[in-house]
Amino acid sequence: MKITIIGSGYVGLVTGACLADVGNDVFCLDVDPRKIEILNNGGVPIHEPGLQEVIARNREAGRLQFSTDVEASVAHGDVQFIAVGTPPDEDGSADLQYVVAAARNIGRYATSFKVIVDKSTVPVGTADKVRAAVTEELTKRNADVKFSVVSNPEFLKEGAAVDDFMRPDRIVIGVDGDADGQQARAMMKRLYSPFNRNHERTLYMDVRSAEFTKYAANAMLATRISFMNELANLADRVGVDIEDVRQGIGSDPRIGYHFLYAGCGYGGSCFPKDVQALVRTAEDYGLPLRILDAVEAVNETQKTVLIDKIVTRLGDDLKDKTFALWGLAFKPNTDDMREAPSRRVIAELVRRGARVRAYDPVALEEARRVIALDFADDADAHARVEFCATQNDTLTGSDALVIVTEWKAFRSPDFTKVKTALSLPLIFDGRNLYEPEAMEELGIEYHAIGRGLGQSA
Repeated sequence: MKITIIGSGYVGLVTGACLADVGNDVFCLDVDPRKIEILNNGGVPIHEPGLQEVIARNREAGRLQFSTDVEASVAHGDVQFIAVGTPPDEDGSADLQYVVAAARNIGRYATSFKVIVDKSTVPVGTADKVRAAVTEELTKRNADVKFSVVSNPEFLKEGAAVDDFMRPDRIVIGVDGDADGQQARAMMKRLYSPFNRNHERTLYMDVRSAEFTKYAANAMLATRISFMNELANLADRVGVDIEDVRQGIGSDPRIGYHFLYAGCGYGGSCFPKDVQALVRTAEDYGLPLRILDAVEAVNETQKTVLIDKIVTRLGDDLKDKTFALWGLAFKPNTDDMREAPSRRVIAELVRRGARVRAYDPVALEEARRVIALDFADDADAHARVEFCATQNDTLTGSDALVIVTEWKAFRSPDFTKVKTALSLPLIFDGRNLYEPEAMEELGIEYHAIGRGLGQSA
């Protein structure tokens, strides 16, 4: 099948590369010429394990091309995926200007039936806006071209997106019930047939329900995280080990183990934005989502839980302190710094006068960029943040270690080296990577999240 992907960012690249990998002829469009140049020169503008290899073999096979030519992109694909960004607006709602602009371009240039697929995460009712934009452009041209708008939300985890796409646990497709919608359904069924060979994974529903499903899924996962973080904070007060609690409740099949790890908050491009957008949609309809208001509030507070522990132990004035910091990306296996807890941790440490020596296995370059923006108005504060080439380099001259991202490389370090290098054998662990008893045996003072055994009143 001939497929066009509008937007060659995270979702667009993974979608385009994986659809090409099962034999489709894929045209990836982006309005950013620098991004297209990188892709055409064999690079990939994002870090996603396995993606570069998939792109390379499909470019070589002639099934995957990258361009800034809008008219050519519309001419190419019978199925047009809109995978552009939907950043949060000032009020928290999803900014749909790029989605609508993509729809208008399809309306300007389409000459044959098109299935227009909303792949971007968009609020309920977006398909109506896409349909109106395409219709308006077709009317301007006096063009009688049929089309159908489909909702096909992505469920890709950063760091495992290629595998998630190639081995999906579900494929959600929202289609209209009219004749054009049924033609679109048949085309989408054919497109996804390679991913359903073992068993049928596709869930068909109306368009609005499909749009809602994506937000509901992310809101549920974010809720589990904030719920566990609140319990972890209480566990610290009452002398409970939240890891034992996690296993105790996770063993219940009605609950399960996923997304029950206590930590220093969630970040990234999806959970914060999608929770805010769903809350905003509810407000537009006069129905506050009180649980999700709390989920967001808890997460914002949780991003400073490590700072609270540091201040409790070392005092509010940290001018004479230097902290090694491991982990900058919002989660492992990505370089995504959007809403990353590390940014809040660094900002709060520096605000109190501390110096920070930071390391991340993948996100150093992106971290340099975003931290520079965070401190754009305070050159002195920015100068107190140093990025190191290795995790051990961060320890040199540092008083304590702060862990923010749970990279595998941090799970079993040389603790003797850590203890020797730090002026205080002190670890603040925002991801509960280590066992408190083991740290005590090593002579390392260890502060984690919700593992407050012996701290009860």
